[in-house]
Amino acid sequence: MEAEASNKYLAMASWLERNGFLQSAEYLYHQAEEERSHFLKIFKYINDVGGTAITPFVSDVAQEYNSIKDVFEMALQGEIAVSNSINKIVAKCRESNDYATEEFIMWFVKEQREEEANARRALELFELIDVNSDSGKFLLDKEIGKISGKKIIES
Repeated sequence: MEAEASNKYLAMASWLERNGFLQSAEYLYHQAEEERSHFLKIFKYINDVGGTAITPFVSDVAQEYNSIKDVFEMALQGEIAVSNSINKIVAKCRESNDYATEEFIMWFVKEQREEEANARRALELFELIDVNSDSGKFLLDKEIGKISGKKIIES
C-alpha cells in the first residue's frame, strides 16, 4: 500500500512539474519520499518480528491527469484507500490479539489522519482560489507547496 502510494505520488509530481506547478510538484515529491519511508518502516518491522518481508508488486500508476485538481482528488482517494487498509490491519491485530503489531500500526493510524487532512486542505484551496486565471494558478501552486511544511492537525 505505501510502496504503491509512493509511486503514485511520483507520477503525480512529475505531471505537476511538467505542467508548471513546481511548488505542488515539490510537495508531492516530498509525499513520495514519506510514503517510501513508511513502506520501509513496515518492511523492517515484518523482518524484526520474525516474518519474511516481501517486496510488493506495484501496479501501473496513471502518468497523465486532466488537471491539477484531478491530481489532488486522486491523492485524497489514495490516502483514504491507505487509511482503509491500515484500519483493516488494526482490526486483524485485535482479532488475533497481536498487541505488539497493533501498537506499531497505531503510528500509521495517526499519520493517516494527518495525510488525509493535508489532502483535504489542498482540495479546499480550489474552492478559495480562482484557478482559471494565471495569477490564481500561481497562488494555488504556492499555497499547496506550503502544506508540506506544516502539520494540519495537531496531536
